[in-house]
Amino acid sequence: MMKKILILFFLACCSYAGHAQNNVIDEIVWVVGDDAILRSDVEAQRLSLQVEGQKLDGDPYCVIPEQIAIQKLYLHQAKIDSIEVNENQVIQQVEQWMNWATNQIGSKEKMEEYFNKKSSQIKEERKEMIKEQQIVQQMQRKLVGEIKLTPSEVRQYYSKLPQDSLPYIPTTVEVQIVTMEPKIPFDVTDAIKARLRDYTDQVTSGKMEFSTLARLYSEDPESAKRGGELGFMGKGQLLPEFANVAFNLNDPKRVSKIVETEYGFHIIQLVEKRGDRINCRHILLKPKVSSKELTDATQRLDSLYKDLQANKFTFEDAATFVSYDKETRNNKGLMVNKNMESAHSGTPKFELQELPQEISKIVYNMKPGDISKPFTMITDKQKEVVAIVKLKARIEGHKANMADDFQALKSIVETKKREELLNNWIAKKQKDTYVRISDGWKNCDFKYPGWIKE
Repeated sequence: MMKKILILFFLACCSYAGHAQNNVIDEIVWVVGDDAILRSDVEAQRLSLQVEGQKLDGDPYCVIPEQIAIQKLYLHQAKIDSIEVNENQVIQQVEQWMNWATNQIGSKEKMEEYFNKKSSQIKEERKEMIKEQQIVQQMQRKLVGEIKLTPSEVRQYYSKLPQDSLPYIPTTVEVQIVTMEPKIPFDVTDAIKARLRDYTDQVTSGKMEFSTLARLYSEDPESAKRGGELGFMGKGQLLPEFANVAFNLNDPKRVSKIVETEYGFHIIQLVEKRGDRINCRHILLKPKVSSKELTDATQRLDSLYKDLQANKFTFEDAATFVSYDKETRNNKGLMVNKNMESAHSGTPKFELQELPQEISKIVYNMKPGDISKPFTMITDKQKEVVAIVKLKARIEGHKANMADDFQALKSIVETKKREELLNNWIAKKQKDTYVRISDGWKNCDFKYPGWIKE
């Protein structure tokens, strides 16, 4: 109770100072239990959402403080239930976000100017934010538990839905792929290695800084902006060939030997080691594919296409024994959806817009069983390759039905049940928790109306 009185006293002081000076640096806008929500907390969250390109459904000065208040309810319960998170995972996410935000804004200096804070402060605040987000997620999972639905519950939900309210299931496809990479002549790779050796000599002789050369010549555009710096990463976050060399570096003044990966050729310089994580710079050079090599690869794949049309062997055999695509080769060429935000993540199903653009265009007019002619595409490793695809299956967009879409409907019911359980928990916690909202922050259409008690 004493703590609440002190918070309210501080709130009154801030309000008084605002009226007296009209120049308040910060103020308490909400109090939830023993915790205060500051105007600066709301502003920091608003700026972060802007950087991330997230749009809010409503006034940010209503939506954001309510979101923070809900989070505080979960955090208070998590403290009671002794919920903890993996510190290493938090640190990794912080480093990834800092690297990403620096790229988005342009530089470390611009980021500090945007947030009006030192990089170390931004990092510490982001660490606390990510840690709290993970605690909240764990708390939600614990509160909801495992939702088990029977087929009859899903059917009951489906039967109660009016026809015009049935969810629309977009067209999905399953695609198999065979790729062929153009052969890179030895003189091209030799020339790249010679350039990288020259860069190494310039660094070791003191003629040029590694970071300057990375900015000028590296073909990894994101890290090049930061002088080749990748940020702190664990061994598992790097390609094995790259990690094996990088983690054996001990002298920040030395430059590694040339490393070949699926992206191209690299040289690496150590920045700093922290336990099982490393920060290093690299310069990447990629072999350029000439039109002749691309034509040769297209002709080779065209010959394979004709053999498939003549049924000399199956597409599955071609994918297993001929394809250059490591990710699909052992899966008979079947592509897997890796979009974590997709409803089909981890399955071979793709909505058309989830496929690489070149594949989507080809597949659009194909029928199940059709095999495409060779076409060129850029892989996620930014390599130009020649490919053929087979449309294994296609389910046209339609209103959901029990026969074809049981899993999709089950997922919808599970989500609704989860939301219902959490909404009920929040409503109960609102009744049991002291809440005060400062004047000027109350006139909102809150998602949960129980904040302001009559």
